[in-house]
Formats: sequence, structure tokens, C-alpha cells
Amino acid sequence: MSGRLSGQHVAVLMGGLSSEREVSLVSGRACADALERSGARVTRIDAGRDLAQALTQARPDVVFNALHGEWGEDGCVQGVLETLDLPYTHCGVLASALAMDKAKAKAVMAAAGVTVPGGGLFNRFEAAREHVMAPPYVVKPNAEGSSVGVILVFEGANSPPQELASPAWTFGEEVMIEPYVAGKELAVAVMDGRALAVTEILPRAGFYDYEAKYAEGGSRHVVPAPLPEAATRRALAMAELAHAALGCRGVTRSDLRYDDVNDLLVLLEVNTQPGMTPTSLVPEQAAHLGVGFDDLVCWMVEDAYGRGGAGGGA
Repeated sequence: MSGRLSGQHVAVLMGGLSSEREVSLVSGRACADALERSGARVTRIDAGRDLAQALTQARPDVVFNALHGEWGEDGCVQGVLETLDLPYTHCGVLASALAMDKAKAKAVMAAAGVTVPGGGLFNRFEAAREHVMAPPYVVKPNAEGSSVGVILVFEGANSPPQELASPAWTFGEEVMIEPYVAGKELAVAVMDGRALAVTEILPRAGFYDYEAKYAEGGSRHVVPAPLPEAATRRALAMAELAHAALGCRGVTRSDLRYDDVNDLLVLLEVNTQPGMTPTSLVPEQAAHLGVGFDDLVCWMVEDAYGRGGAGGGA
């Protein structure tokens, strides 16, 4: 066992209240195991409304936030951690909230020079009545991750997506609708402000949805992506620029599309708390550069601890 974090008490937040709860549990367990292998004393917390009480009782030195999605990733939990004066991994309150709001994040990134898709926010009932733009296009909840609630409307579709008007739709009254960008699905991890690599994602069945992201064998990842050198440089630079524009820190992952026919590269969104599961992209890119999973997790904790508690999260 490595003693890199010997003497450190780390609380790992996992689970949570969002639609991405199950993925967060897998991420959290993997990170907690890595921290224990590195000598840390780990308290595993399935985060709920009593989070502040649970952390006050645990009294950790630092918090590893392995939550995904709404509440755990959108600035709410970060605000609790700031109030408790606890150092924590990933982005601070403002960057977390901003990146989770797709519309506002796109505006900030575009102003910084990042190429983003067009489109905008629409009322879900309006988008269910008629096409708000010519197909093909993509419908997304404005504040979800892991491709939860994403709908592809293909060219030639006779009607808009009727599920938007269903009472079963639980992802907000406004939806982000963007033109569909054909081509390669790419991802770039940024660690401490520096882009690591470009991954091409090849889903086994068409669309890189929730199942393709997290089911075993759901997709194949190619690192480094087989792109023209100029396109690789653009993808790396764009991810670094987006990370900086949103005020991010620690480790993030940018999702991009590359239309190789027209040489068009667009950045779709920045994930401020990327998955840390066995099939996740960030650990793969770190390993490609010689940084093993345990070392990556340790670095994230050390980076958080070095920033201190309240006041350290922009």
C-alpha cells in the first residue's frame, strides 16, 4: 500500500439525489478504494439532505466530491462545503453552477472564442407542438449530464418529440435545442489547466447515450483520437480555453463533435465532475500519459487540500 495520503482523512461524497445517482455510486466507490490504497482514512458518505450534519460529525480534512448531476454538481453542495470551510475537489460554486447551465455556459464560452453549436432555449411544450428548427437537431435538458433526457430528432422526422409534452418529463420546462453536428464524438480532459489528450468515442449502437457511456461494452474509446494534427491541436486548445473561461479548476472533461467532412469542430459542454468509473474517459486519458488511477485520485485530493477551504472556490 502506498502511503502518499497517510494521515489524511478524506470524506468521499457519492450517490446523491440526482438522476445520475447510480453512476455516482460507482465513481465514489472506485475513488474511495483508490484513496484507501494510498493510505488515507476514508469516510464514505451517501449524500442526502443531511449532508452538512454528516460532514460535521465526520470532520474530514478534505472532501472528494464524486457526485454527478443536479445538486451535487451545480454549486449547491459546493456552497455547503464552502460554508463548512472544507477543502473539496473539482470546481467551486460559480464555475459549477455556470457549467451546469448549458445556455449560460455556451454564452460565456462563445464570448471567450470557443466554437459552440447554435440553437437556444425553448419551452418544452412549444418544442413538442412543432419543429423549432429544421431537423436534424438535438434536444437536451438545460441542466442534466450523462446524456440523461437527450433526444435526437433525425432528418425527415415528421413530428417533433412528443415526450417533451408528457407528464413523465422531469427535466425542466425549458430545453436546449441545438443543430445536430455530424461526425466524430470526442472528449478532452483538462487537468490543472492543461489538456491531456483527445479521445474518439465509438458507441456500439449509434448514439453515445447513458447506456453507451456506462454499460460494459457500450462504447469503444480510441486514445489518442485518429485526427489530423491540426484538429487535435484545436480540440486541446478549445478544451483549455473553455475550462478557463468558465473559471474551472482541478479536472474537467469537455465533450466535442468534429465534422471531418467540413473540418468543423464544436465544443458541446464542459463536465466539471467527470465520471471516475471503470469505463470513464478521464482515467483513460491520464493512463495514456502515464498517470495511474490511484495517482490521479490522489492528485485531485492534494490539489483540493492545497487550495484550502472557504474562499478557495471561485
